[in-house]
Amino acid sequence: MSKGYAVFCDADRRFYDAPHRISDDNGRAGGYETARRPVPEGWQSHRSGDWLAFRPLDAKLPYQGWKIHVSACLDNAERIAEKVWDYCVPRGIAFKFVPSRYLLHNRNAKYAERAGSGKFVTVYPADDEQCRTIAEDLDELLAGEPGPYILSDLRWGNGPVYLRYGSFTERHCYGADGELRPAVEDAGGRLVPDRREPSFHVPDWITLPDFLGPHLAARNATKLGSIPYRIEKALHFSNGGGVYVGTDTRTGEKVVLKEGRPHAGLAADGADAVTRLRREKEALEQLSGLPCTPEVRDWFSLGDHWFLVLQYIEGKPLNGFFARRHPLIEADPGPERLAEYTGWALRMHRLVEEAVEAIHGRGIVFNDLHLFNIMVAEDESSVVLLDFEAAAHIDEGRRQTVANPGFVAPADRRGFDVDRYALACLRIALFLPLTSLFAVDRGKAAHLARIAAREFPVPREFLDTAVEEITRGWPGPEPVGAAPDGAAGEAARETVQEGTAGATADGPGEDYLPVHPADWPRSRDSMVRAVLASATPERTDRLFPGDIAQFAPGGGVCLAHGAAGVLYALSETGAERPAQAEEWLLRQTEQPASGTPLGFYDGLSGVAWALERFGHPDRALKLAETVVGQPWADIAPDLHSGLAGIGLALDSLAAATGESALHDAALRCARLVADKAERSGPRKLPVTKGSPRAGLLYGSAGQALLFLRLYERTGDSALLDLAAEALRRDLDCCVTGIGGGLQVDEGWRTMPYLGAGSVGIGMVLDDYAAHRTDERFEQARRDIVRAAQAKFYAQPALFRGAAGMVLHLARTTVGGPGTQDADLRRQIDSMTWGAVPYRGQLAFPGEQMMRLSMDLATGTAGCLLALGAALHDTPARLPFLPPLRRPQSRSSARGTVKENPVPTE
Repeated sequence: MSKGYAVFCDADRRFYDAPHRISDDNGRAGGYETARRPVPEGWQSHRSGDWLAFRPLDAKLPYQGWKIHVSACLDNAERIAEKVWDYCVPRGIAFKFVPSRYLLHNRNAKYAERAGSGKFVTVYPADDEQCRTIAEDLDELLAGEPGPYILSDLRWGNGPVYLRYGSFTERHCYGADGELRPAVEDAGGRLVPDRREPSFHVPDWITLPDFLGPHLAARNATKLGSIPYRIEKALHFSNGGGVYVGTDTRTGEKVVLKEGRPHAGLAADGADAVTRLRREKEALEQLSGLPCTPEVRDWFSLGDHWFLVLQYIEGKPLNGFFARRHPLIEADPGPERLAEYTGWALRMHRLVEEAVEAIHGRGIVFNDLHLFNIMVAEDESSVVLLDFEAAAHIDEGRRQTVANPGFVAPADRRGFDVDRYALACLRIALFLPLTSLFAVDRGKAAHLARIAAREFPVPREFLDTAVEEITRGWPGPEPVGAAPDGAAGEAARETVQEGTAGATADGPGEDYLPVHPADWPRSRDSMVRAVLASATPERTDRLFPGDIAQFAPGGGVCLAHGAAGVLYALSETGAERPAQAEEWLLRQTEQPASGTPLGFYDGLSGVAWALERFGHPDRALKLAETVVGQPWADIAPDLHSGLAGIGLALDSLAAATGESALHDAALRCARLVADKAERSGPRKLPVTKGSPRAGLLYGSAGQALLFLRLYERTGDSALLDLAAEALRRDLDCCVTGIGGGLQVDEGWRTMPYLGAGSVGIGMVLDDYAAHRTDERFEQARRDIVRAAQAKFYAQPALFRGAAGMVLHLARTTVGGPGTQDADLRRQIDSMTWGAVPYRGQLAFPGEQMMRLSMDLATGTAGCLLALGAALHDTPARLPFLPPLRRPQSRSSARGTVKENPVPTE
């Protein structure tokens, strides 16, 4: 799970939304009194995400410099905000602060971004001398006020004042990885990334001011001290501290050291990491002697950080067994494999249940049971429960404050019922680990139980018990109704109401989904109604709810996560594009937001390409002019955000509009991509952090696609040679996995997916095969088809899920086993496993499966496009990957069906 998604769940029960909208729209986390003060005369204010900024109208600030941060705790933030306001406003000093308790809590939460943790106020000095004065004054003014340590900054003395050199204004450049980053100017006036890391850093061309020297010396004087432990490696870091493996130098025993930072790593109840670590110590001491819990070895402080030393537990987390044991990662597991796994899963659940009963016997509620907190012994005969920081004695009556999204209990559960709910989720998750969907709809539990019973020889009573516990007290699904006011305009509301007749979204029975995805075009019409019902044309940041990436600059309009991609999917599948949605997109692209990338899937070139297809060539050419006018030297070579995607978009626009200069620009992109590939040299195996990635969106396959399309346009065979070289680079990053499938090797996992896995490489290999025969490529194409045949994928999404497999199998020209209509139908059927009704219509969850999404990359629009590629009379296409001539028909892959039928061969 990516921890960054959790904070985007609070603002809306159905969709990911920006955290600051909770205080703006919902009134659940009212702002500080200081935030409600009237703007002083001669000042201006503006809201930017989590920040409320104030600046004198006549202030002339530098683009960058030493800026001051002030940290704060939840209980002193209001007081600090008042003091900073009263200091800065009379002196005409620009500043900003986090305007609500809720937003400050998020910034200091356990899984918040470590580099931004603790920052409550930012003050912008006009120069170094004023910086010194302000730092001295604020240090005196705020003396004694506690706050989290700001890891990215240099602390001034012992108070809550910190400093860092960085950008004052929004400027951007491309980093070494080709990604768009906030920027500062170096000594030569060139924009370079403004490094925002959880450690203090002074840019190479900056001399540390003398007044900061003593504070840097004090920071560097901090040592580990004479602790009797040798730290050997870090297991992971969170905002609350690190977890380390070490050795007790006195005994030689292997131990785990858990670190707690004061005032940071907050839980839902506001408890910081030190408080939670102390709770874990106390709980484990009460559980001492149980074989299912680790023993406490030590408890000590170092500086103001606290450390809990625990017995090291050998084994592997339960979630780690899925990749090697779960039979549905194969195309056609036999009954013996299914029976063997079922027996293993039942035994694992029994072991965990017995462990939970043992800790309940001591009066302790675990409060955080999930797949990652269960350590299974190497011989698989026993389990140990880990991470007791949320544990409490039953008499305390505490609510759950830390929880995995797939196991978080409903708000009405307390005490042992919290653990019983998690045990119920575990019953289903051992067979289908999709329980994070219960946060959207608890009725999904019965649906998943029915699928599990169909796929595995598991006793139905085992699953029914889980469903009964999970849905206990659940009021049932929302009534089917029209879109909310302002959600999609009158036309969309009418369309939703027309589609509700006969729809069955009345709970967890056979008809849980309103329509099966294979029932085309009924499924298309239902998905379109869901998309339109979700629209918010009154907002300027997004039109259709999607991934959290849409809250980055340009994210609400782009192809991957924004309106352009949704409208493209509607158009490709024969649905009408709402005029008001196109008008919204045109309004938002009149003046693109500062920091909007240039890329195809995340930025302006993709929006330009889509607008031309929608019949708006003037706006498309205006955006293309902006793209061409920017420097390209530092842009990554990939399809998603980089030169390959830009080149493909510009070449397509040149063909559509007759602007030959855009074709020349596309050829320039190709030359830059080829030069970067030559400089980068051979690829690494596996694909590791910091090395070039593989696959369609981020790897060399996307570059090969650019070379192929330009070859078809120009006939220059050198471009075809470059395409072959690019495809070989990506194949060098692949390994053969279970069942003979070829997948991208990422070191700790292998990836088959369309976006960053082998299936995306296979898409381009299919296109290359239309021009040349290559024995290695032909074998890879067949092996990639095998990789697209697993029965279970963790998500239904286009780029990282089952929908991408459907699109590939519907398009590939490989032929033979795995590409027949029955195979395609089976993959379409698997998409129902992650589907959830939305207002009586068919919809799909987004990345991390905690909320629904309507976007192309992660959500319903992408699933719509994939189904359109398989089932529409004129097959839908992924951009620059038109349908190919398939060796067999697809007629039997669609039709009027019951939900989740057993596929027939």
